[in-house]
Amino acid sequence: MRKLSYAKALNMALADELADDPAVCVFGEDIVAGMAGLTLGLHKRFGSTRIVDTPLSEQGFAGMAIGAALAGRRPVIEFQIPSLLFLVFEQIANQAHKLALMTGGQLSVPVTYVVPSSGSRDGWAGQHSDHPYSLLAHVGVKTVVPALPSDAYGLLRAAIQDPDPTVVFAPASAMGNREAVEISELVPVPLGSARVHRSGTDVTVVALGHLVADALAVADELAGEVSVEVFDPRTVYPFDWAALATSVTKTRRLVVIDDSNRMCGFAAEILASAAESLPLIAPPRRVTRPDGAVLPFARQLDHAVQPQPEQLTAAIRAVMA
Repeated sequence: MRKLSYAKALNMALADELADDPAVCVFGEDIVAGMAGLTLGLHKRFGSTRIVDTPLSEQGFAGMAIGAALAGRRPVIEFQIPSLLFLVFEQIANQAHKLALMTGGQLSVPVTYVVPSSGSRDGWAGQHSDHPYSLLAHVGVKTVVPALPSDAYGLLRAAIQDPDPTVVFAPASAMGNREAVEISELVPVPLGSARVHRSGTDVTVVALGHLVADALAVADELAGEVSVEVFDPRTVYPFDWAALATSVTKTRRLVVIDDSNRMCGFAAEILASAAESLPLIAPPRRVTRPDGAVLPFARQLDHAVQPQPEQLTAAIRAVMA
């Protein structure tokens, strides 16, 4: 067994895909130096024809990746900050995502977009702290948010192997997580498959990315009071509705903790779908960023805008009342 960090897991997954498939290549800013950890050491191993440092023109190299994918390559793009997804949204949602559908499957665009340290990083303020995974899921782009190093490895490999464009969010608050793993047992994780980290009988808590750790901590604190099942979707889109139905049918109560904005967010979709079709015995609750949240520079205000464990505790107690 070896203690594997989340950041190293991403790096290993990308290295393994580069080694296994000569069509895989990487575009991004400062990736030769491996500034974000994702590409650390890969330029020396695979060379400048596959690890390509680009100018500061995200729209330019996002478009270039689509062309490379149509020509038979499997590009991986690293974005240094999540807000850059707004800049290239046209290339992802209107071009890469739609081409296979508009050509009846004659074309495929296997581009993987990786956002290391997505979400809040203390002091990075409003234009560097977004977590827009709900936006990508809304338009139908495959979107994953791993919580553990083993899932970061497995989901990134699955994303690169997938024939469709896929966005991988690696939350800043998860990047330092470490997990004891058997390296030889790390494998791709199928997109759209959820994971139950803790079984329970009273309430299902859906948590994504770094918030899984918070949900597990709250479940431990409430162990003598409430039996909490911690459900990790891992994939935002496609979502594992069958697995959620199994969990909620057992517990009949639902709480979602979600690091996206409240209005039209990931949590809103889960609560709405659950209310439509699952046997809930209490109104479901959600813990999210506020409507229209823009994270401030000040550390205390930054944290105040993000979903907190005490809010989750209150929501669980509310559905139990």
